[in-house]
Amino acid sequence: MFIDYYELLEISPNANSETIERIFRYFAMRYHPDNRDTGDESRFSEIIDAHNTLKDPVKRAQYDIQYRDHLNVRRELTEEASNTKGIERDVVIQAKLLSLLYVKRRQDVNNPGIGDSELERLAGCPREHLEFHLWYLKAKGWIARIENGMYAITVEGIDRTNNEHPRDITTRLLDHTS
Repeated sequence: MFIDYYELLEISPNANSETIERIFRYFAMRYHPDNRDTGDESRFSEIIDAHNTLKDPVKRAQYDIQYRDHLNVRRELTEEASNTKGIERDVVIQAKLLSLLYVKRRQDVNNPGIGDSELERLAGCPREHLEFHLWYLKAKGWIARIENGMYAITVEGIDRTNNEHPRDITTRLLDHTS
């Protein structure tokens, strides 16, 4: 797991070696285990690791490559989180999965499952993206793996699907009586 040493030391990635040393001494005294008021052995160990990495020019250069990669991941995460189209697309995929499993259960109540590959093909969603949606739908209790390892919609999933697609039953019943 990546640890942001710049954040940990509360310094800029552009900080010079003198600044790193000054801030290290400050935090080392503050978090040293012998300090009765603010000592924190875990934090002290992290401060030492950060200092040992950032004070050495070669280690710092290697760390800075990882740091830039980490910033890119955070930037991509932020961009995707602010893109509402992605969330809307997820809702559509989840509804499509529920609909597929709903229809399969309705067509053959005794054999209601659809396998992973078939779901991937029918949903038009690659496996690596499908995993999130399957995890979500399972966690909500809307789908489950059945005895043969396939996915099937649950009663809760059917209720969810019916609530998402309300039908005017009264109107349809009246239409059939005419």
